[in-house]
Amino acid sequence: MRFVMFYQSLVSDWNHGNAHFLRGVATELLSRGHEVSVYEPRDSWCVRNLFETCGEASGLFHSAYPHLGSTRYDPGALDLDEALEGADVVIVHEWNDHELVGRIGRHRAGRASYTLFFHDTHHRSVTEPWNMASYDLSGYDGVLAFGEAVKDVYVDRASARRLWTWHEAADVRVFRPRPFRGKKGDLVWIGNWGDDERTAELGEFLLGPVKNLGLKARAHGVRYPERALKLLGEAGIEYGGWLPNFEAPAVFASFMCTVHVPRRPYAEMLPGIPTIRVFEALSCGIPLVSAPWEDSEGLFRPGKDFLVARNGMEMARLLKELLNDAGMRDELARNGMETVLMRHTCANRVDELLAIYSEINMTAGV
Repeated sequence: MRFVMFYQSLVSDWNHGNAHFLRGVATELLSRGHEVSVYEPRDSWCVRNLFETCGEASGLFHSAYPHLGSTRYDPGALDLDEALEGADVVIVHEWNDHELVGRIGRHRAGRASYTLFFHDTHHRSVTEPWNMASYDLSGYDGVLAFGEAVKDVYVDRASARRLWTWHEAADVRVFRPRPFRGKKGDLVWIGNWGDDERTAELGEFLLGPVKNLGLKARAHGVRYPERALKLLGEAGIEYGGWLPNFEAPAVFASFMCTVHVPRRPYAEMLPGIPTIRVFEALSCGIPLVSAPWEDSEGLFRPGKDFLVARNGMEMARLLKELLNDAGMRDELARNGMETVLMRHTCANRVDELLAIYSEINMTAGV
């Protein structure tokens, strides 16, 4: 089968967590003998920012994923007849330009030869409903939503023909435990500071506990304003800058534990969505302590796969216990990996995608 995917970027993971999932799904499809074509805009925001802040970094991507590549296009010059020729499945990510989303939908409406999905992996369905409502999905077969809560938004607005929940997952070919090469610190946090969506939460669940316990800690990510860097420094946290996503497993292997601090829209308005960071940490076998989020879909076993702190004081207590108990760390790491390998790999998601494709075509009488 031929899969064609339109995403923000395959090459750049600068402020683009979905790159992990895209790379893993594309790799899995290729391993099963399918053809995969990924299209990304030439002026992609995350590509432009990566090159401006970190230099020409695409070589790092190609060294880590020599089997993957993308076509960078100019929106006004993109020939959809050529791009979609012979396609069986087309997936269009929600971060694409509205005009492109509509163009592909109209192309599908005039040619019923492929199955067309809109892929929503962001909180904009609840934080920017006016923006998401302006996408024309009338030509799409349905929406792949990365959580039941996002799917429910589409149900309430009756804005899609059909809906499926398609969670993110770990690319376990890349995100796996790495050999321990010496301790570089107690705790590492990998995440972008962003748009003040969790500043208070980071203060309570990361900065405060690290400072109070006197931990040796490091933070990686982008979009850290001067104020954020100052706060890190005051907490005694080293700032490591942008980290290529595929280098996270090696970094995890040098620290004792990590934490997860969900962005406010997910914690408050979209329960059940852990985001890719939880999958990444658990698949790499690093013990995780999370700030509160409601696992309403039963994806994991909170308390067994990872610990949950209800407030900053509890986060500090759990981190102290974890750092002082090797057996506890080993058990958490083992449990978390077990759940990911059983239920949350990119291979699992490809199985689900192929089942959805079969469902659609069986219904259509193909």
